Formats: sequence, structure tokens, C-alpha cells
Amino acid sequence: MAETTRAGAWRPQREIELVAGTPAGGGQDRPARVLIDLLKDLVGVPIKLTNIPGRGGGNAWDYLAGHPDDPHILAINSPTIITNRLLGESTLDYAALTPLANLYTEYLVFVVRPNAAVASAQQLLTQLTKGPAGIRIAFATAIGNMNHMALAKITKQAGGDVTALRVDVFDSARYAVAHVVDGQADLAVITATSAVPELDSGVLRAMAVSAPARMAGPFAQVPTWGENGIDCVIGTWRGAIGASGMTPPQIAFWENALLTAVRGDAWRAELARHHWVDTYLGAAATRDFLDVELGTMRSALGALGLLAEAGR
Repeated sequence: MAETTRAGAWRPQREIELVAGTPAGGGQDRPARVLIDLLKDLVGVPIKLTNIPGRGGGNAWDYLAGHPDDPHILAINSPTIITNRLLGESTLDYAALTPLANLYTEYLVFVVRPNAAVASAQQLLTQLTKGPAGIRIAFATAIGNMNHMALAKITKQAGGDVTALRVDVFDSARYAVAHVVDGQADLAVITATSAVPELDSGVLRAMAVSAPARMAGPFAQVPTWGENGIDCVIGTWRGAIGASGMTPPQIAFWENALLTAVRGDAWRAELARHHWVDTYLGAAATRDFLDVELGTMRSALGALGLLAEAGR
């Protein structure tokens, strides 16, 4: 049972359950495992991981929504909590839950073969202006995801027809990478870490990243879309979210615990290892961020003709 002290502070009194909406090794599972290791000495009770894959995290958030007023269950948050509803795949509104933090963002990299006919960001913009159907593009993991929205945003600014994009969609970014290496596609748009082996070996090269500034490591010399005159800062962010009905003391506890965890060297090492970019926000700022993301995603999915009636 939860306990509130006389001073109003709250601490958990039983096991914490952290829910990831992907299988072991998936995009929500990875940060969940790191957080459990970093939080275990901060919360004073055991923490268990529960994987509930399906619908891009939708099954996990439905599980969380089924435990209102319970501050002992948290979930990893990601953009599909917004896009699932806009695409008509879920009726759950993120505002019905309790956003606690945004942790980091995995920005996107645009990669081609070294001898590609469309070898630079400017050449890609020219091709998108002339005719998007003239270039085949691979990405993962679903139509209407952040990669697809990034393509739409760039194509629209180039003056191309967003609905004419020729895309091959894969279950894994690694499959999208292989598709380009094998010459089956001209370009892949993937999370930065997914292309590192091929970039290191020289079988692929990066033309641009969707980050707000140049990234580190193998991406240090790769220009941003902003440097190419295109407004395209977009990536897959990960955060933490709680059930509905959490009280201010409960929110404050989790906000403080998460902030303490991401201030340490261990977390910074994980950011560097996975090419994650620190975009930490506290609870109130995360709520504002999600509201802005909702508008951005609605516009991008509308341009692609993918908005469900309820999302308009």
C-alpha cells in the first residue's frame, strides 16, 4: 500500500512494475532495462519488467490505463501513443495517463550506397522536387511512423508530391539497411544507431540527420537537414508515463527518481553507446511537449493521407 508522510512526500511501498510495449531487445525494452538498473537503489522496493508487445506499444498503454490511481505501475512512452490514435488503431488518449518524463530521442539518418546516383541531401531534394517516384526508399517499422513523417516533411518543403513517395517498409531497421546495401532501394531512413556497422565498413554513407545539431561519433561530419535549408527535426523519443489519477506527491517522487537516474555517468554511457540524444524533460514540460507533438504529427499524417476520421 502506498504511503504518504506527514510532510506530504510519497514513497512506494510495494514492487514497481515497469511495462515495455515491445519484446525483449525492442525499442521500448532497451530503455526499460537500463532504467530498472539505475532506479533499483533509488526507489527502495523491487522493480520488475513486464513486456506486453503489440500495436507499437498500444497493448502496454492499455494495460497501464487499466490500473488507474496506481503509482506502482509505469510504462515506457514513445510516439505511437499519439500516432496510434491518429491512425485509428487506438482510442486511448495520452492525456488520460500521467506523463512523467521524456528521456531521450533517437534521431534519424538518411543513408545511401557510396556510388548512389542521388548521393547528397541537395540531390535528394532535387529528385523529390522533380518526382518522388523516381527514388525507392526503405524504412522500418510501419507506415505513418516518424521515419515516414520525416520523409513527408522533407518532400513537402522540396515541393514534391508526398503521396507519390515509393516506400518499402520492414519490420526491422536492419532489414531496411540490407535492402539498400543489396541495391533494392536507393535510400534508407532509419534510427542512427541502426546503420553504424555499414557506415563503419564503408558500404553505406550518411547524407543527413534529422537532429537539431550535428551528432557525435560516426555522425560528426554528417550535416543536419537544417544545414541544408530544410526544417526537419524529428526522431523517435522515449519517455516514462504513469497511470491516470496520480497525485502531485506521487508525480514528484517519480520525477525526482527519474531525474536522479539520468544525471549519472551510467546513463550518459548508455546514451553514447546507442547514439541516443539527451532530450530530458520533467513532467510538466513533457505534457506540453506531447501537445506540440500531437499537432506536428496530425499535420504530417494528414499530408500523407493517413489520418483516421477521429484524428482530424
